[in-house]
Amino acid sequence: QVQLVESGGGLVQAGGSLSLSCAASGRTFSSFSMGWFRQAPGKEREFVAAISWSANSTYNAGSLKGRFTISRDNAKNTVYLEMNSLKPEDTALYYCAATVRRFFTTAQAARIKYDYWGQGTQVTVSS
Repeated sequence: QVQLVESGGGLVQAGGSLSLSCAASGRTFSSFSMGWFRQAPGKEREFVAAISWSANSTYNAGSLKGRFTISRDNAKNTVYLEMNSLKPEDTALYYCAATVRRFFTTAQAARIKYDYWGQGTQVTVSS
């Protein structure tokens, strides 16, 4: 079992930045590939970014590339999502997720089955 706890969400003005964290406990964190997803009210869950277990590879949703950056620190059992130039349409509940499976493309990272999910942290961007 892996427990994931997100933090760092909040209210920010458009153009601002936020840094989300996801702390993992339980099984060896470095054995998991990690992803960030988001879900806005009335919309389906959307892939945001993912990172390989070794942090050698990262994958971003095309629409978010250049504004959002995923990283991880295996020594701290934590994955991060740095969000810049935020827009009102970025408002959503942001989840981190862990999978034992490997992916090698953005499409795979977005569609692969994630085994564990956090409860989410709310990000609200005001105009």
